[in-house]
Amino acid sequence: MTYSIDQWYKKGKWFSYQGHNIFYIVEGSGEPLVLLHGFPTSSWDWHKVWDTLSKTYQLITLDFIGYGFSHKPKNYNYSIKDQANLVEQLLLHLNIDYYHLIAHDYGDTVAQELLARQLDREENKINSCCLLNGGLFPETHRATLTQKLLLSRIGSLVTRLSSYKRFVSSFSILFPAQTKPAADEMCSLYELIQYNNGHKITHLLVRYIIERKQNRNRWLTALQKARCPLRLIDGLNDPVSGAHMVERYKEVIPNPDVIEISGCGHYPQMEMPEIVIKNYAAFRSK
Repeated sequence: MTYSIDQWYKKGKWFSYQGHNIFYIVEGSGEPLVLLHGFPTSSWDWHKVWDTLSKTYQLITLDFIGYGFSHKPKNYNYSIKDQANLVEQLLLHLNIDYYHLIAHDYGDTVAQELLARQLDREENKINSCCLLNGGLFPETHRATLTQKLLLSRIGSLVTRLSSYKRFVSSFSILFPAQTKPAADEMCSLYELIQYNNGHKITHLLVRYIIERKQNRNRWLTALQKARCPLRLIDGLNDPVSGAHMVERYKEVIPNPDVIEISGCGHYPQMEMPEIVIKNYAAFRSK
């Protein structure tokens, strides 16, 4: 089943993080499986894989602060490490000690920070981690023109000039023609970005790209020395983190476990959900 954003909203709950309301969903039974979304979208990115995975796992997902239905404060120091704190606080709120991870894009970087903390603390709370397309290595991340403009001195102006037409133009390049989101999906994605004036803070959120460079060694080591099994599932036709990122992953990660999906772009869980589910099940069965 797929979900409209209204249906997705009705599944949600709320908890407070540093005085801000955070949207999350918990559903299913079994081992806890945490799903972390990407930039600039939201937990709704997982709606096409949700029902199938919830038959096997206790699924937990959230909208990071600044994203989706969660609070989007204008005066806030958005950072990957803060988002990792948020994930840990949600799991504490839910009394979850051990869990598995699936992450995508921005969520990949949050996952890398969580894996790094696992090394720091010499603990094994994360039992496995599956990564989808994302900028795992700053040297292979190919930022879009919109991301570059948002990072520049005119970033705040770019946010003020945002529009649905500009969003469709910049977002569409992430997909090959055959898997590009339909018009109604594009509308829903943009509606969630706009929710609570979120489109006015994208220049603050996008600074994670700078953080990736600053923390490259820490977050690379988190993958190289991960204390749990890793798998990368990657859409190769992604101009941002496609085939070129996969090649780098194979070069620097010991014994790389990689699933390459031809004809797929930046959002495998939305473009080819059945393939993602099949390969995630195979990963867990190992």
